[in-house]
Amino acid sequence: MQTLNWIDWLVLGITLIAIVSYGTWQTRGSKNVKDYLRGGNTSKWWTIGLSVMATQASAITFLSTPGQAFNDGMGFVQFYFGLPIAMIVICMVFIPLYHRLKVYTAYEFLENRFDLKTRTLAAILFLIQRGLAAGITIFAPAIILSVVLGWDLLTLNIVIGCLVIIYTVSGGTRAVNVTQKHQMVVIFIGMLIAFLLIVDKLPEDITFSKALDIAGASGKMEVLDFSFNLNNRYTFWSGIIGGTFLMLSYFGTDQSQVQRYLSGKSVKEMQLGLVFNGLLKIPMQFFILLVGVMVFVFYQFNEAPVNFNPTATELVLNSEYADDFKALQAEQKQIFRDKQKIIEAYTASDNPETVKYIAAANAANDELRKDARDLIDKVSDSQDIKVESNDKDYVFIHFILNNLPRGLIGLLLAVILSAAMSSTASELNALGSTTTIDLYIRNTGEKTEEEKVKASRWFTFLWGVIAIGVACIANLAENLIQLVNIIGSIFYGNVLGIFLLAFFFKFVKGNAVFIGALITQVLVIALYLLDLYEYINLPFLWLNFIGCMIVMAIACIIQFITPKTKINA
Repeated sequence: MQTLNWIDWLVLGITLIAIVSYGTWQTRGSKNVKDYLRGGNTSKWWTIGLSVMATQASAITFLSTPGQAFNDGMGFVQFYFGLPIAMIVICMVFIPLYHRLKVYTAYEFLENRFDLKTRTLAAILFLIQRGLAAGITIFAPAIILSVVLGWDLLTLNIVIGCLVIIYTVSGGTRAVNVTQKHQMVVIFIGMLIAFLLIVDKLPEDITFSKALDIAGASGKMEVLDFSFNLNNRYTFWSGIIGGTFLMLSYFGTDQSQVQRYLSGKSVKEMQLGLVFNGLLKIPMQFFILLVGVMVFVFYQFNEAPVNFNPTATELVLNSEYADDFKALQAEQKQIFRDKQKIIEAYTASDNPETVKYIAAANAANDELRKDARDLIDKVSDSQDIKVESNDKDYVFIHFILNNLPRGLIGLLLAVILSAAMSSTASELNALGSTTTIDLYIRNTGEKTEEEKVKASRWFTFLWGVIAIGVACIANLAENLIQLVNIIGSIFYGNVLGIFLLAFFFKFVKGNAVFIGALITQVLVIALYLLDLYEYINLPFLWLNFIGCMIVMAIACIIQFITPKTKINA
């Protein structure tokens, strides 16, 4: 595996320093809370749209999504099918209301509609899930870069976290928006260059069309799944129903996103920004998944490791299972040689029937990779060492380090770190503002503008330190992008239900909602744990829909059975 040379370091360093310095310089000296928390309401729609996209598109997106496609194909794009629906609802309902009330956080509205304890509960639920997510968005690139580059994990966590803290604490919301606009440009350029280079590295007689045929033969191009099978995590229906509720919760009630569009100059600018995001997000995710599929095709013509995690490979090769692992490597080499003959026959004859033999060879290779993961797990358990055998998150970075030219490696690493910084900055910005507005100021009395800004900066800094701490103790899940969405799904449905009750169920009052929300959160966590330990089969996306329905049902029932004289006004 290549190591970085001075060109890569130069490109990486200049890109990151330029983004941090520009964001800090452009937004220095925020004097009042409106400037610091809402960016002075100066953002145009394209800045809002790119900032919203950058908040969601963390480093996990650009590390995990190609690996997801490499292993499972394009079906993950269905996860985003509910996004346009959610954008329309938010533009019509949420934005006009937030703008009319001139709120700094989404949870201020809940006190106006219900009471202080409901506002506080929703804010705390947000702080818990987003605080965990902020740590993971730092941890995701750090754990992978530390493994493939040999860097110290603890140092990487601290470096990434500190870079974000510098400009987020300094400039607040406007600093986040300004830097994210440029970070998204770097990200788009980097991913486009990666895609073009992958296609260029395919053999001359393999056209893009043939590359898609080869991928399709192994099921990588199956975009739509209309089945109602709960064993399939990503289907059209889970995307449309569960995805819509998740996106409504995330973009409508999560302060890390609400704060992005509340910085707009007007309602129209806010709405256009979200529409822009809704139109561009699915094609962007489709393209990132397609990059992963092209990496899969690339490794049809170039030997791949049995496991892409170098730490896991090194661990098993230094264990009692080394001979078994080497036997798997030798068997994979033979499958690769056999597959080359099949592909040569396919390109020579152009007979589509030949493609099925490629699929059979890939199926055999998948079994070998599964056996390799089992060996790694055995070694990990026997030596009591936590090593991730599932290598989805390492596929794309392995390709980058071993196949891209000097300079472009640095650019792609800058893409990954820029994405980590942009998403984490939004989260820290939102965590700081929510803590300041919904908990500190609301419970300690009115403060001067200077005191509010100072408190916001200190709380943002504190959450940055907490995020670094979470990153330092986190462990890998099956797939990092799934882990972030699982954490969100456990909390988002409940919070969305609270907001929908506030918008559309005027007869429901504060006590009923508060009790319903507490019961719902316990039930949703219980459902997730039952699925985790395989007592039930419930894909996590459905938790958003179920949580929303449960809190609405319980609150309505409590409201009906509670005597009117005891109902909170």
